[in-house]
Amino acid sequence: MVDRQKQAKLDAIAQVITDRAVDIELAKTCLNPVPGEGSANAALMLVGEAPGAREDKLGRPFVGASGKFLATMLTSIGLERKDVFITNIVKFRPPKNRDPNPSEIKACLPILYEQVTIIKPKLVVLLGRHATNVFFPGLKISETHGEVLKRSLHQGTQPVFQQMFLPLYHPAAALYNGSMRKILLQDFGKIPQILAIIK
Repeated sequence: MVDRQKQAKLDAIAQVITDRAVDIELAKTCLNPVPGEGSANAALMLVGEAPGAREDKLGRPFVGASGKFLATMLTSIGLERKDVFITNIVKFRPPKNRDPNPSEIKACLPILYEQVTIIKPKLVVLLGRHATNVFFPGLKISETHGEVLKRSLHQGTQPVFQQMFLPLYHPAAALYNGSMRKILLQDFGKIPQILAIIK
């Protein structure tokens, strides 16, 4: 059953994003803002770096080729997109799919924190090294993929709560690399067990 209060808060955040009320140039230049979508009650939240061309066109996260593989991975653990919450750190597509710069990440990070704080997922899956390094600077995803990490989330100087994270390779990395695909499916397969042991 949908938690209406949580959903209303998420809808209000989505409106801020779709109104482009974020003070960065990307908010003006993108075709469609991409606030994120899914369940307000999600135990699992998936966070990428920024929308690509297809996401920008449709205003939805992970709807291109890597999104199809993400859907396959969700199915492999008995979940669908509607069961989880999928979003990106930066909510607007950078031109030519370049990496978001630090000021763009800084402008959008409070919005992501709000989404996490409202949903309170048991686990946040960080898709790719860029998303991982926003929360864990300098961490090598090749050494930590598939390992649960924990850190406090802050708003301003106040720690809000402890959050569990799972860094994984980005689904796009698996599209042209069979061994990477195997690693991602193995790491993703750990998620039900991880969710079961998180209080």
